[in-house]
Amino acid sequence: MRLSRAAVLAQAKAAALDGVRRLNCWGSHLTDISICRDLPNIEVITFSVNGISDLEPLHRCQNLSELYLRRNNIRSLDELFYLKRLPRLRVLWLAENPCCGPDPHRYRMTVLRNLPSLQKLDNQAVTEEELSQALVDGVEITAPPARSRVENGCSESTASSAAGSATEPQSELSCSLEETIKTQEELDMKPSPRDKYSSFSPQETDCSCKKRNNVLNAILLLMKELDAEGLEIIQQTVARRLQAFQKKELQEE
Repeated sequence: MRLSRAAVLAQAKAAALDGVRRLNCWGSHLTDISICRDLPNIEVITFSVNGISDLEPLHRCQNLSELYLRRNNIRSLDELFYLKRLPRLRVLWLAENPCCGPDPHRYRMTVLRNLPSLQKLDNQAVTEEELSQALVDGVEITAPPARSRVENGCSESTASSAAGSATEPQSELSCSLEETIKTQEELDMKPSPRDKYSSFSPQETDCSCKKRNNVLNAILLLMKELDAEGLEIIQQTVARRLQAFQKKELQEE
């Protein structure tokens, strides 16, 4: 039996108040899941066969371990950006969404590259071999999906970002490097040498050095917030990524 939207909201609110660990809204014509922002303790969510397209509210569900989203309206794998923040997520069913695209291998590799802690994807067990291969074949998602679009097909946020980077003063790049070095020192890590990027042109530095420093700085800052389990996941992911790069280098030789 399909639930009305009001019944779904009532069920979700009851789950929030009573500390219920499971929420089942299968085939309920759902498009808005903003109620999930009020469900930090939920562990299992079933949203299959609905019209959901935005996964942003799920990033508040820090105890979520199983998520069923089969047959919805999720158009972009960039939505995985919000699921990357869920440290306990082990089971995900995302099949039969537009984001899966025509290439099942690329889809699966991209999901596993961004969610390496998954044990089961689309009702199929995840193997260590897949996780290693995902580091090579998968696409890393580093930003949330753009919601607003302009007439030429480019997102407003992307356009403004591109315009900003073209006129950005180089002092901001220097500031980013200073922040990264400071963070490394706080974590008792060896700072990156300042002359490492001296041979790059300003354009190359802006495109590569700044992006690298921003990503590194964010990772180092987030590491401060992780517990032992989270750090172990980071360690395992780094080890797999290094193995994949070494394997790729050997193949190229």
